[in-house]
Amino acid sequence: MNVLGSDLRCCCSNVGGSGIGTGFYRDGHCSTGPQDEGRHTVCMVATEEFLAFSKSVGNDLSTPNPAYGFPGVRPGDRWCLCASRWVQALQAGCAPGLCLLATHEKTLGAVTRETRGALLAALREHAVDGEEAQEVERELDEARKSLEKLLE
Repeated sequence: MNVLGSDLRCCCSNVGGSGIGTGFYRDGHCSTGPQDEGRHTVCMVATEEFLAFSKSVGNDLSTPNPAYGFPGVRPGDRWCLCASRWVQALQAGCAPGLCLLATHEKTLGAVTRETRGALLAALREHAVDGEEAQEVERELDEARKSLEKLLE
């Protein structure tokens, strides 16, 4: 599921034309599991500013590393980023845009329960798929209301 509660969409199955998918499992989705200690759940759209920031804090996403199946990320590429790195970039004022519909629901676990609402608001603010995400949210709300009526 994504952060909105609908099916998780593909983030990118062909990063930079490399034939390599993003995500911990390299399947194009920002899925996560027990082995994914970094929680690579945010489908970001890379910017030069963010890539420079990430490199400055010890995570060089720009340089390809073929031995690990890593094509390198360029501005405009979609890439599954660690939730904690996205929050760190947000706090530093250089959070990249993201795709809400391809950002895994586990992203919300990167912060305390008390600050989840603020994180979701920040995710929405940086969404590049905001209009489509709003439509999905409306559909989910309508489905929830219909279900509630059935259960009355």
